[in-house]
Amino acid sequence: MFLTRKHLSRRTLLKGAGVGLALPLLDAMIPAATALAQTAAARKVRTGFFYLPHGAIMNNTTLGAGMDRWTPSGSGADFTLNTITRSLEPYKKYVTSLGNLKNDAPNGTQHTINPATWLSGMKPDMPGPKMSATLDQVIADQIGQATPLRSLEVASERVTPTGANAPYTVLSFRNETTPLPMEFNPRQVFLNLFYDGKGVVTEQSAKENASLLDLINEQTRALQRDLNPSDRAILDSHLTAVREAERRAEQRGTVGRDLSGAQLPPIPAGVLDAFDEQVKLLFDLIAIAYRMDRTRVVAFMMAGERTNQTYNHIGVPDSFHPVSHHANQPDKIERLVKIQTWHMERFAEFLGKLAGIQDGEGTVLDNALFLYGSNMSNSDTHSTYPLPTLLIGGGGGKLTGGRHLALPSPTPIANLHLTLLGMLGIERKAFGDSTGTIAL
Repeated sequence: MFLTRKHLSRRTLLKGAGVGLALPLLDAMIPAATALAQTAAARKVRTGFFYLPHGAIMNNTTLGAGMDRWTPSGSGADFTLNTITRSLEPYKKYVTSLGNLKNDAPNGTQHTINPATWLSGMKPDMPGPKMSATLDQVIADQIGQATPLRSLEVASERVTPTGANAPYTVLSFRNETTPLPMEFNPRQVFLNLFYDGKGVVTEQSAKENASLLDLINEQTRALQRDLNPSDRAILDSHLTAVREAERRAEQRGTVGRDLSGAQLPPIPAGVLDAFDEQVKLLFDLIAIAYRMDRTRVVAFMMAGERTNQTYNHIGVPDSFHPVSHHANQPDKIERLVKIQTWHMERFAEFLGKLAGIQDGEGTVLDNALFLYGSNMSNSDTHSTYPLPTLLIGGGGGKLTGGRHLALPSPTPIANLHLTLLGMLGIERKAFGDSTGTIAL
């Protein structure tokens, strides 16, 4: 038998003018006659933590179960998605819904420490910062060294820390005293992915009036000549996604400035005026980051805690936070449901992109382990039980979805965190206020 296939390194970059573009997994990166488990095609789990403030409309209002728009009906594999989660129907086999979770850590604080305690499961010391490394960062300690970006923390809008609890307005703590800022400028996220990764546009790479893809055009053509038809199609799809991200950013003025030799400011111009486009673009950039294996750990705050963001694009002119104090008024509740449903629909679109990206033995979604939820239940009363919580993805073959689990009431969310760590091979006896693990 003759083996003539050309082998590319999984870390192959297309380079030009100081920029580098990583490639998706191609057949040419898999050595011939080698077991998949020993190659770049071996399953690599992508983890993601997707946070929406202000809870969800569940059986947690005075209007009772009839107003519940989150909790599935039925149990086990025989369950039906509810109004807010219905857009996940095409990916239902990847969805595990978890009922009866609680988090005591933010009780009585009315938003101020909800983000950081979602992934820590423990009440911080005041004044801070002093808490613990959050779940995403514990995972990043284990798998973050395998990718150029140890982890990626993004938000759809500026998170403005104020007051004594300011450190806890972010999702991620690197360690017990180090909160991690959340980048809300798509341009900066783009630069972190494709340029030097330090937030600096070097003199060489500052040809911002040219497309990134134009800068690597010569190498791209040379590579395409050597690839088989299947790999060329995968590469073309990947380059199209990058080009689309560039186009949408450029339309809003987020590229196209000559910043030769300049240090990017912490909050550079470039945030999209339209909030719906901002959220979609950030999801697209996260999908590209997963596809290129630039990072395997992402935390995304889809709206800021106590945000005054409006949703005119779906017919809700109210600000998110004020309408979340619905006072059990059905009309306000329905507007809040619209907002929560819209965010889930954007997440579902993101899942659709990942389901279409081949990644070794499966797709990126097959190899994903995502947590979607909130650290609040009833936003009108700031209650933290029961928490709306979903696990999504195949977990690299370790997670079976397509079911709703009604856990013992109440179960600490830290039990879920501890379970996910074990699933990833990270052994811990306890995490936060955990009392045990969950059978998933």
